[in-house]
Amino acid sequence: MQPGRGILLKMISVALFMLMASLIKAASGHVPPGEAVFFRSFFAMPTILIWLWTRSELRTGLITKNPIGHFWRGLVGTSAMGLGFAGLGLLPLPEVTAIGYAAPLLTVIFAAMFLGEEVRAFRLSAVGLGLIGVLIVLSPRLSSVTDGSLGDREVLGAVVVLCGATFAALAQVFVRRLVQTEKTPAIVFYFSVTASCLSLLTLPFGWVVPTAPEVGLLICAGLLGGVGQIFLTSSYRLADASVIAPFDYSSMILALIIGYFVFGEMPTLVMLLGAGLIVIAGILIIWRERKLGLERNQQRKVMTPQG
Repeated sequence: MQPGRGILLKMISVALFMLMASLIKAASGHVPPGEAVFFRSFFAMPTILIWLWTRSELRTGLITKNPIGHFWRGLVGTSAMGLGFAGLGLLPLPEVTAIGYAAPLLTVIFAAMFLGEEVRAFRLSAVGLGLIGVLIVLSPRLSSVTDGSLGDREVLGAVVVLCGATFAALAQVFVRRLVQTEKTPAIVFYFSVTASCLSLLTLPFGWVVPTAPEVGLLICAGLLGGVGQIFLTSSYRLADASVIAPFDYSSMILALIIGYFVFGEMPTLVMLLGAGLIVIAGILIIWRERKLGLERNQQRKVMTPQG
């Protein structure tokens, strides 16, 4: 394990995915989510193939031992992607980002449940704090259900993004399983193939002919998504899912900047408060992991024979 390098790759992937989300949001007024998923997935494949060619792994990089695992990872990941893209068309970018922070929190729980990763009381408490933050972010949308102060569009957006975050957390757990037997290029490539095929199932639900600028936005989103997926998948080879998941929080800075200057979206105090709690929870988890890592290293030094 190389947690430092894994964290770096994770942060790079977060930046690329935020740029990708911004491009998708820019086209969301006309292009439906299923069609956006197709562009994002289909045009990620050339990036992956070029990457394999530069590494002289074009023949060996796509060999798989677990095709069924790729399918299930693709199904869950495509669901997360489609729901997330739908949310981008319904809610401001910073709010979508804040609600999406439920994914790394849930990953900590799912990693303990399904992967057997050790999660102690301190980290669980931090996850609980983060989930309280998520509820604070959701609170204006949830309260609108009873008082009717907001339209159905905003409520639907909150529910869609939260469901997408749950699927995203499950997808990260599937990736963690796949990296035990599969190469990174295979995981990334077969996800793009699966998502491209599954997105075609939404054709009867209203695909449109995108304008030339929209085509450019969607193709660029696909290219960025492909590179980001490579970095993301690689990061899970180098650190536990429960360690690198909190670094998703770094996307809030980009979301606030892009939301304000590109889309004219002003974050609310409630949203910032909830996001702040989530970030604090992430910092606590990171601090705890660092402390445990130092303790483990010290124990190894004590147990190693000198001579």
